[in-house]
Amino acid sequence: MFDESLLDDPDALAGADRRGLLRGAAEAGARVRTAARHANEAGVSALSPEGRPRAVLVAGPGTAASGVADLVGALAGASAPVTRLHPTGVAPAGGALRWTLPGWAGSVDLLLIATTDGAEPGLGVLADQAYRRGVTVVAVAPSHSPLTEAVEGAHGLLVPMATAPHELSEETPAASPGTLWALLTPLLALLDRVGLVDAPAEALQQVADRLDRTAERCGPAIATYENPAKTLAAELADSLPIIWTEGTAAGPVGRRFAAVLAELAGRPALAADLPEALPAHGALLAGDLAAAADPDDFFRDRVEEAQALRARVVLLRDRSTGGLSAAPAARELALGHDTTISELEPEEGATELEAFAELLAVTDFAACYLALASGRQTP
Repeated sequence: MFDESLLDDPDALAGADRRGLLRGAAEAGARVRTAARHANEAGVSALSPEGRPRAVLVAGPGTAASGVADLVGALAGASAPVTRLHPTGVAPAGGALRWTLPGWAGSVDLLLIATTDGAEPGLGVLADQAYRRGVTVVAVAPSHSPLTEAVEGAHGLLVPMATAPHELSEETPAASPGTLWALLTPLLALLDRVGLVDAPAEALQQVADRLDRTAERCGPAIATYENPAKTLAAELADSLPIIWTEGTAAGPVGRRFAAVLAELAGRPALAADLPEALPAHGALLAGDLAAAADPDDFFRDRVEEAQALRARVVLLRDRSTGGLSAAPAARELALGHDTTISELEPEEGATELEAFAELLAVTDFAACYLALASGRQTP
């Protein structure tokens, strides 16, 4: 059951947030600044690359690594292909996971390793395999982790992961907002140096500032009626989120939102890019998930029944409605099936990186609020 009253009770939210989800979201801007400093201290800003890599490979476990790969791929665009190396194994435990380089990987390619643990033996094996194939290795992982020695043995570069003091004694969910930025920020600084992404130090500072401002708007002390994250969480209560995205920044944000909703809030969600989302999800809006669908007697007693999930479209966009857009067709399709819509766009004047940051921050906060008000805690 979704307890909407919890959203406007900061003390109750703090008591329910045993895993520090809201704290991680609020600290995202500070995490960017710390991670950027770690990257500079590790020597990223002093690198003098001879040219762009042919391809970028990203390896690491869990939601955080997949989000990093997706975001890097969107930001790199046509500069170089970005491929996530998906792990294999008999269990999701770090010791059981294995990663393998594709057969074509060689000396002109770049391997990025992103992990919140650093104790996965498979990542150490991957770093050694990359060294033998001539692939450049850069990793972001907790300092003094076993991966440190493996990366040094591969003559690679390791940037210590930016961690908050409370994380030294508490387990942090991989889907935590702070975790994503701790892993992503040093890699953005690196990719700026090799010419794949436009993310100089000034741009990262702007991202941190944008995250801080968004945290002020979305924080626990801000009432639901003026808090975009709490509003979105309340709108998604008892709903099946159908996330439609438009724009370079919105695509990976929508896919991460769906993954975080599942991992943190235990809520299934679907994500797809416009305009292909319309035929892909059109049948869902016309079936039993439609808001107007009620195959039985409307007047029956529902007090003892569980609330049925009804589809709700979440339209994430990173550009205004002035240009060529599939948003009008999306609204028409949803409203034609009596399906409600939530819309989210970054503020005017945002750069591409700032648009990523703002959309990520609002959706991360919303997932945290939905998890807490639904009484869900990650295992």
